[in-house]
Amino acid sequence: MTTPRHYITTTIPYVNARPHLGFALELVQADTLARHRRQRGDDVRLLSGTDDNSLKNVLAAEAAGVDVRTLVDRNADAFAALRDPLALSLDDFIRTSSDPRHRAGVERLWRRCAAAGDLYRKAYEGLYCVGCEQFYTSEELVDGRCAEHGTAPQRVAEENWFFRLSRHAGRLRELITSGALRIEPAARRNEVLALIDGGLHDFSVSRSHTRARGWGIPVPDDPDQVVYVWWDALGNYVTSLGYGTEAPAYERWWAAGDRRVHLVGKGVVRFHAVYWPAMLLSAGLPLPTDILVHDYLTVGGRKISKSGNGTTVDPVALTAAYGTDAVRWWLLRDVPRVGDADFTEERLIARADADFAGGLGNLVHRIVTMVHRYRAGTVPALGTDRFAVTPLLDVCRAAPGRIDAALGDFDFRRAVDAAWAIVEEANRCIDATRPWELARAERQGNAGAAERLDAVLAALVTACRVLGDELRPFVPGAAERIARQVTPAGRALPEAAPLFGRLRD
Repeated sequence: MTTPRHYITTTIPYVNARPHLGFALELVQADTLARHRRQRGDDVRLLSGTDDNSLKNVLAAEAAGVDVRTLVDRNADAFAALRDPLALSLDDFIRTSSDPRHRAGVERLWRRCAAAGDLYRKAYEGLYCVGCEQFYTSEELVDGRCAEHGTAPQRVAEENWFFRLSRHAGRLRELITSGALRIEPAARRNEVLALIDGGLHDFSVSRSHTRARGWGIPVPDDPDQVVYVWWDALGNYVTSLGYGTEAPAYERWWAAGDRRVHLVGKGVVRFHAVYWPAMLLSAGLPLPTDILVHDYLTVGGRKISKSGNGTTVDPVALTAAYGTDAVRWWLLRDVPRVGDADFTEERLIARADADFAGGLGNLVHRIVTMVHRYRAGTVPALGTDRFAVTPLLDVCRAAPGRIDAALGDFDFRRAVDAAWAIVEEANRCIDATRPWELARAERQGNAGAAERLDAVLAALVTACRVLGDELRPFVPGAAERIARQVTPAGRALPEAAPLFGRLRD
């Protein structure tokens, strides 16, 4: 039996500014999925990167008075540097302007679609949102403005290459409704199906060399045009695997992989669930198996952005102030599967103090203290008398399956709740069994009390060990501290020590 292979990707953000917490959410979600599948024994490849070839980047460089390469390199480095502050287990990171794998793959994908008869050139005039890098019809605007950015689009007229998106509508619908192309949650799947049913229009896949300021990948055999940034960027999912260079990684992770999973924000569903699969159909390549869509983080009800309007939240500064585990924990425990989540530092602090210092930390400290007080630090055997600990052992046994099911549904909050159920049941077990009273009865010569105390302490340590294991994908640093505290050093556990300090007294 072969080991399942999971290829998990984030979107690649524009680098017109430094990263914000909204993209950190996607990175942490993807990392959690990757760590979880590795923990279960699967082979995993986790990819992120940056979208360098965007007109937004060009305009940002002009506004800053620097050349495009300088701005792109500086900001792309800031995205790559999120690895350590967010504890990301990335296997690969691609930059579309400088990675030699990328251009060769984009050119090959272009030629495959051209050979299929799906590319043609025509004159076009339309309404263009620079923020989205997307043409819109007047019907798609809200009061004449882009619904995503709230800005009035530019009227642009030029001759570009177009992709025959309309040709693939029927096949796309069939793949989505059958589940071969899984889109979660259901509301986003229905949104895509409504888009298809409303009629798909061919879209432009190039820009003039002049309007792009010469920045981007030239269209094969037509150097007066550059490849449209979305065509270019979407290709990273296969170009990073060496598509176009005959690298074996493409066959292993894409062509023959078991799951090809894209994590995306709700604002780019159209591109990932319609444009990208249609491009792959045209080129005769396998499609992604899963498109998992998250909603937005907001500040004061407004979407977090990289710049402007007072909504920028720097994830590196947050981790420096409050720690990686606190940031990851809030993103996974407080952000719902469906619906935007409003961020404040007070909410992050309150969650970390309640769950780490007051919840996990207090529980582990109590248990290890009791093992040292009543059994000289040596964890006793569970024995045959399961005095009042069966419910706790049942919750521990059920937790891995419940976490698997929740993450399979792209529900991080439910997955964390499955682990947290162990904390809650362990506290109930302590309250119900009252180990200190069993210890007193043991000192008075009650042999039955001694056996029951052994069972209680053994079950409680087991619960801590399961927590240490099952929390690793979510908060690897915190999980490691728990695991060390309940792993014997020689015959005895380490002396009880505070695992988590309070962020605010």
